Amino acid sequence: MDKRHKANERKEILAKLNEIHDLYCEGCFLKATFRKEFGKTYAQSFCINQCTVGEMIKQYGEKLTGVSRT
Repeated sequence: MDKRHKANERKEILAKLNEIHDLYCEGCFLKATFRKEFGKTYAQSFCINQCTVGEMIKQYGEKLTGVSRT
């Protein structure tokens, strides 16, 4: 895989991550409620470990890490 192809793949993954975040995470009621009631750390932990969107974001993050290393 050449550098240009890796860069394009990386850009596509980042664009998809931004799209997912903008579509699902911005204005999320659970995130806002947990942040208000339990704090930022708890809200982030919930999003990363228990939210289905967080799971999807983690999968794209793993792809991004794989592209960066190869």
